[in-house]
Amino acid sequence: MLNVNRLSLVKPSCGCRFARQPCFIFLCWLGLLAAQSNAQSDPGIPHLRKQGTATQLVVDGTPFLLLAGELEEETSTSLDNLRSVWPTLVQMNLNTVLPVVYWGLLEPEEGKFDFALVDGIIQEARRNQLRIGLVWFASWKNGLSIYAPHWVMKDYKRFPRARLRDGTGLQMFSSIEGYSGATRDADARAFAALMRHIKEVDGQQHSVIMVQVENEVGMAGDSRDHSPAADKAFAGPVPKELMDYLQQNKDTLIPEFRRVWELGGFKTSGTWEEVFGANLATDEIFEAWHYSRFVGRVAQAGKAEYSIPMYVNAALHRSSTIADAVGKERTGGGFAFGGPMDDMIDIWRVGAPAIDMLSPDCYNNIVSSCRNYDRSGNPLFIAEASGGAGGAANVLYAVGRSAIGSSVYGIEFNLMRNDPANELGRIYRAIGQLMPLIGEHQGRNTMAGVLLQEKSQVENVPLGDYTMSVGFGHDRRPGGAARAPAVWRGGALFLMTSPEDLYVIASNDIEIAVTFTPNTPGPKLVGVSMVEEGSFVDGRWVLGRSYVDHRTSNNDAPLLLPAAFHRIDAHSEHSILRVKLYRWE
Repeated sequence: MLNVNRLSLVKPSCGCRFARQPCFIFLCWLGLLAAQSNAQSDPGIPHLRKQGTATQLVVDGTPFLLLAGELEEETSTSLDNLRSVWPTLVQMNLNTVLPVVYWGLLEPEEGKFDFALVDGIIQEARRNQLRIGLVWFASWKNGLSIYAPHWVMKDYKRFPRARLRDGTGLQMFSSIEGYSGATRDADARAFAALMRHIKEVDGQQHSVIMVQVENEVGMAGDSRDHSPAADKAFAGPVPKELMDYLQQNKDTLIPEFRRVWELGGFKTSGTWEEVFGANLATDEIFEAWHYSRFVGRVAQAGKAEYSIPMYVNAALHRSSTIADAVGKERTGGGFAFGGPMDDMIDIWRVGAPAIDMLSPDCYNNIVSSCRNYDRSGNPLFIAEASGGAGGAANVLYAVGRSAIGSSVYGIEFNLMRNDPANELGRIYRAIGQLMPLIGEHQGRNTMAGVLLQEKSQVENVPLGDYTMSVGFGHDRRPGGAARAPAVWRGGALFLMTSPEDLYVIASNDIEIAVTFTPNTPGPKLVGVSMVEEGSFVDGRWVLGRSYVDHRTSNNDAPLLLPAAFHRIDAHSEHSILRVKLYRWE
């Protein structure tokens, strides 16, 4: 990415008599641009690419699926805190850890940077064969401004705060463009320094594969900033850049957002309220524009130094769509107004083009989160999620939706708090073994994830040449009677490598019943000739055991997974089922 302001200060280093001529300077700039372009075009540098309907993260030239965990804030404050964490991360079969980088620790004095903690994290991750996704805590964390350096925090005139409608100041920086310029520029300089350092120490090894910029940005306590600068901007015209984008993309806008503009009469200019109406939705659109502009400039500064994928995470503070907010009274007390919500994808796209992904923090409904964020070309990554057995089932569903990965928050405490049997670790291990095949099949309609959360739930899912009907079967132990589980919840990942060959990873110990209906010409019944439990070792299938007590998969006798009347041992090294189908009549 070209940083014109930076390049304009570069002086020619050669001593020839033409060095002061404008044309020569222009050629020098072209040379610098070419060098920068060549550096960034290294195919090994982490980047995103499209495959079919999916977006893939590519690392060292190969599709990479993030089986990740984010560390809690305090853990990342020192290498001593981290020392006991690394063995746990390895035990849980992660391939990526998300540690926090704090602006306050990185730049304790203005212009003086300390990279010792960052370097130590990179070194330890390499020793433990883990990749890294850095999380940049700078101007905002959970909407608040509490991780900036002391020299920034105390200078409230240079770095102004947002305000409530009664004038009360908040512990959060204002995001208003033109008013927050000093905050944005200081944040961007620090982030650029971080990315420049990452490139210097990791540009060849690619341990750091992506970066989260800020954390859960958004206005809290009111629906928008009411500082004098914010009120003035709100009474002014909607920026031309945004209006041009809306007009050029009118037919493909996120439907909920488009509805707000439609109710305002599809106006092409005017103040925020003239264009979008005098309602709560307009406040959110206004805030989203200013947060996206701020965060986008920070990301742009970092990408100018080292262009690897960058994302922002969203605190899902409301269940209703923005279109439902039209006409509602403006009341305070909310959180993260203006953050990267799914119906704000268009605003963030035009406001922050340097951001590659808007990623949900999904602690509740993974199904709706995947559906809402996997649209309008937005790559799907679950930035924060719950762990335990429920989290393991969610991961299977997200991967089946061709997400580039998922990250469990507070991963270092997962075994202690949520998952003493390490169900998440078992699922991570199995997915990791299938990663080469997953990379081949993402976005090609030959992979699916299913999540069941109610006893009577049945999902009809297309997969290759079939439609699968997936629901719960009887839950049995080997040789035991059927029993009702305490919680009806299970997930499964299905990957079809040919019309006859299927790999399955199923979560926990609740039996799942699957029937297959062909959707291509030929025999109408589907049988199962083989069910094996095994694993991949160095790319080679290793058989654990073969089941002869499987059933024909038709409407009367479904295939039961993990396998008919059997259980995959959660502590076994084998967690993948290999199934061979045939058609008959």
